[in-house]
Amino acid sequence: MIIAWLSMFGLSIASALLPFLPIEAFIIGGAAASPGTATAISLGIAAGGGATVGKVIWYEAARRGIDSAWAQKKLSAPKIKAGYERWTARMEGRPIYAGVVMFVAASAGVPPLLVMAFVAGLLKMPMWVFVPTVFVGRCLRFTLLFLGADLAFH
Repeated sequence: MIIAWLSMFGLSIASALLPFLPIEAFIIGGAAASPGTATAISLGIAAGGGATVGKVIWYEAARRGIDSAWAQKKLSAPKIKAGYERWTARMEGRPIYAGVVMFVAASAGVPPLLVMAFVAGLLKMPMWVFVPTVFVGRCLRFTLLFLGADLAFH
């Protein structure tokens, strides 16, 4: 079981970083190979944890990159600067709003979580909002997918 858990964790990190690796395919395969509700929940948590690690990397790349000379040059354009400031104003001081948007992206996939992780980093969303909402949303999504596949296969 530990090998399956670590494999799912690692695959979900890779999937979070590389969007052409769909973790959902690995989840369906994992559910077919390892039946049971306890296994589904455990592997859903492993996949959610790995996905969160991967999205934190995207978040940090954007958060640190916004201060680069290239990004500051782009932000000097009035239209881009106005949009950035508008979104920053929406998110700052509104952790519940930011958390809801991130939770929906993490659990439903709309808007895409990769994009939202990058935007959250650009807007410097507090990490204490970002990590738990992504983790819970991803765990919920992947556990339900595991349970559904387990039900379908067994």
